[in-house]
Amino acid sequence: MNNVRLAKYDRPTPVQKHAIPISLAGRDLMACAQTGSGKTAAFLLPTVNRILTQGSDSSGPPTSQYGSRRGRSKTFPKALILSPTRELTIQIFDEARRFCYRTGLRPVVVYGGADIRDQLRQLELGCDLLVATPGRLVDLIERGRVGLSEISTLIFDEADRMLDMGFEPQIRHIVEGEDMPPSDVRQTLMFSATFPREIQALASDFLLNYIFLTVGRVGSTTDFITQRVEYADDRQKRDVLMRILPECDGLTLIFVETKRAADALEDWLICEGINATSIHGDRSQKEREHALKEFKSGRCPVLVATDVAARGLDISNVKVVIQHDLPNTIDDYVHRIGRTGRCGNTGLAISFVNERSKAILRDILHLMSESNQEVPAWFRDLALSAFAGRGGSGRGGGRMGGRGGGGSACRFGARDIRAGTSSGSGMESQSRFTPQSTQGSAAARDSSRRSGSAW
Repeated sequence: MNNVRLAKYDRPTPVQKHAIPISLAGRDLMACAQTGSGKTAAFLLPTVNRILTQGSDSSGPPTSQYGSRRGRSKTFPKALILSPTRELTIQIFDEARRFCYRTGLRPVVVYGGADIRDQLRQLELGCDLLVATPGRLVDLIERGRVGLSEISTLIFDEADRMLDMGFEPQIRHIVEGEDMPPSDVRQTLMFSATFPREIQALASDFLLNYIFLTVGRVGSTTDFITQRVEYADDRQKRDVLMRILPECDGLTLIFVETKRAADALEDWLICEGINATSIHGDRSQKEREHALKEFKSGRCPVLVATDVAARGLDISNVKVVIQHDLPNTIDDYVHRIGRTGRCGNTGLAISFVNERSKAILRDILHLMSESNQEVPAWFRDLALSAFAGRGGSGRGGGRMGGRGGGGSACRFGARDIRAGTSSGSGMESQSRFTPQSTQGSAAARDSSRRSGSAW
């Protein structure tokens, strides 16, 4: 509790309010919540508590105070958190360090793109809680440096993104092909912003008798984000950007389509006298971390990014997101604008639109209307005009339908193939960030199993 106060948590967010008691009760959990809703603390707090509670009476083989078997360089963590990107693993690790402060627990982070020798040295010092990207973890397992036989808690963060990035083979190898305890022995928590069929299948395979929790509208945005559209053809975008930037009060994140475009826009902004930096996949890990540090500190209040930064970046004071180039899917649109308006803060998302972005315009129109945003008449006409297609560029060709999941049949959720019931039908009417948002889900039906207060 002292670490919770030191981390300046004084009131749980709705997803924390519901997820923490479920986890503390030892139940498996599949949680869908809007971006920026405080999911990281929702799984870290009960996980740290579980390790501390089990640490003194562990029946496993002899361990050092940090969890590694004596006399061996192979480490055996108690909890494993898998996440899709380097940036997200670092952020989860930083948060884990805050909650593990003065507890004697040792978190370690491993990810690709960094010197593996440094990570091996950290593992040799012992590890209770391991935060990892799937690819680097498989590498360390194959080197014989990490064992999974003592895992009591397995967590998937941004599970939908991991599948989008093609990590399913590595994930299945980690869970099913190594010495991971079975689902009836470990606790498994899965967090995702969307619930397509692939996530349902993964939950069915990896979770046991799980509670399905939804908070807010699955696959939608928070009401704290004001969405705005600006018409700009490709030749006008920089002029429109220079008109908008003086209005942006605070940290501003600009999304572009390509790495080359990120570098070019950063150089142009600097030439225009604007302190800017950029981040994309070709930058070294050191360069990316430096860019994020400059951005967070405000020394470079404008960050130009490709989709490498679209998921999981937890920068609480981003005030404005500008989509200089629109993404191809509505899911990516939602996750991009979700970098602002996090954890109750307000934010502004501005998107540049033109005829070239026709594939996604109708989905954006639906999303803005659903979120009670002001929709300009010109944009409505543009989105509904003939060139805007038949609607639905999202995965599976439909509005939040999931890959291969169809279109309007599943507007806000997905059919739970494990339970054989539709979990999407009740999501549209769920209120924002209220305890009633679990109505219609398994979480409500299992409410008697929850403990009282999470804080």
